[in-house]
Amino acid sequence: MTRRHAYLLVSGVAWGGFLLVIAWTAAFLAGVVVDPTVDASLRHPQRLPTAGAVGVDVGLLLLFAVQHSVMARRPVKERLRRWLPAELERATYVLATDACLVLLLLLWQPWDGQVWLVEGPLATVLWVLCAAGWLLAIVATNAVDHLELVGLRQAGWGRRHHLAGDGSTSSLHVTGLYAVVRHPLMTGLLLAFWATPRMSAPHLLFATATTAYVAVGIHFEERDLRRTFGRAYADYAARVPALLPILRPRVTRP
Repeated sequence: MTRRHAYLLVSGVAWGGFLLVIAWTAAFLAGVVVDPTVDASLRHPQRLPTAGAVGVDVGLLLLFAVQHSVMARRPVKERLRRWLPAELERATYVLATDACLVLLLLLWQPWDGQVWLVEGPLATVLWVLCAAGWLLAIVATNAVDHLELVGLRQAGWGRRHHLAGDGSTSSLHVTGLYAVVRHPLMTGLLLAFWATPRMSAPHLLFATATTAYVAVGIHFEERDLRRTFGRAYADYAARVPALLPILRPRVTRP
């Protein structure tokens, strides 16, 4: 096997894992197909005392948050490049994320507790919104460059683009979904996490923790974007809201 074939294989496995965990997480939160799910039920009973279950779940969420944040920081990327080929740096990040999510989905401990239960037409509306959130998240990964996002392009899949020093393309995207919100992927995920007719206590923990992580992650991502693009990104942020289209930034007139 040549080095190029090895790069293609590793990045392909990372991409396949990415697709798997997206589908798995959707089923996990909806309470269908997989076991365990986010909720305790007759099919997926509580296995630990509530305090222990909460502790395990918080630990799993923290593991994902730390991995996903730390490996995305520029100093960590620079250190990783001392040990990894540049072509596999992004794919390695995706593989690590896949592994943390698989651990979370396998080891999650449901416990009893219901926050809300909606039935009838409103429940249908919430399921539609949930599906729309997942669809938006998937579309958002293709709105810029899906192959680059999951590390395929860097490893040799598709035509290579000019890459910036951090291994990403160097252009600022402000059209399409990015003309509506600055972080459409996060908007879709938050909608998928919160739009449910059955909000249990463990689901609420998952949704609250991931929302907090999104807020922190956006803070650091925007800091990096402002450093990279300077005034261009500041002007873009002044025009386009971060997550909700209805919350337009206030533009100060000179």
